[in-house]
Amino acid sequence: MATTRTLAALGAAFTFTVGIATSAQALEMRGWNIHVEDYPVSIGMESFLEEVSEKTGGEVTGKVYHNGVLGSQPDAIEQVRLGAIDFAVFSLGPMGQAVPETNVVSLPFIFSSVPDMYRLMDGEVGDAIGEGMKAKGIVALGWYAAGARSFYNSVKPINTPADVEGLKVRVMSNDLFVQMIEAMDGNATPMAFAEVYQSLKTGVVDGAENNPPSYESTNHYEVAKYYSLSEHLIIPECLCMSLTSWEKLTPEQQQIVMDAARASAEYQRELWAEREAASLETVKAGGTEINTIDDKAPFQEAMSPVYDAFLEQNPGLTDLVNLIRNAD
Repeated sequence: MATTRTLAALGAAFTFTVGIATSAQALEMRGWNIHVEDYPVSIGMESFLEEVSEKTGGEVTGKVYHNGVLGSQPDAIEQVRLGAIDFAVFSLGPMGQAVPETNVVSLPFIFSSVPDMYRLMDGEVGDAIGEGMKAKGIVALGWYAAGARSFYNSVKPINTPADVEGLKVRVMSNDLFVQMIEAMDGNATPMAFAEVYQSLKTGVVDGAENNPPSYESTNHYEVAKYYSLSEHLIIPECLCMSLTSWEKLTPEQQQIVMDAARASAEYQRELWAEREAASLETVKAGGTEINTIDDKAPFQEAMSPVYDAFLEQNPGLTDLVNLIRNAD
């Protein structure tokens, strides 16, 4: 009888010990990043991982693999969905093939400003896009800055849609961006990014569009002296995690991960703003004429054909587009 009681006690103790051991899940995460190590996104990701490791007492650790060494973005998206990569920062622009909801942020002038984008993505709009991502196996943790793309050219400042008329403007190879220029009676010219400098210099194109750090770092400001802050494309990036990896965490660990992600997003946004400001100062010193477009309404109105075509092809995204466009 004593032996039976002893075995029962030992069994209960073993069960209790196993319960304690399994309640705190340990995870060593692999993170994908396309950028170099000193880029604002990269620094934000490292700060995220550092805080997670510290707040979980070393139970959740990992490493960020920079420079795209774990594959291209399309490959990495699939690896995150499958759980082969635990977390990553992805631009929402190329995510549309996997997550249709992310396509809406590529609509021209859908956000009126960068602060407007932050406010909406940190709220109901981000939640809606996040639900679409979760249905595809990706958990949205926080929204990073990727800058606002604006027009630059060698001819004149752009203040209204009419100023784009007749200009030959290089755009990325995307129907939405071609339609954007055509809606303002400009001539859209898709071409490889590496060809833009020479094309601007020789007059093959009159202008292009990009964020300030890209405009500055490529030296495009040397051959296109007018930079107009249209901010027509404000496409955020997402710090996200594999749903498979997320579900390995305890509720307490999940909360730590979410809090660390939001803190890292705030930090990354500050770093990006500093980088943008420095780039604008550099191009100003180089002779660029910068103008701010205070009234975006005429541009947004000019985009009606672009939106109509988009929603005709994607009727299921109508409510989400209207949620953004009708936000106070």
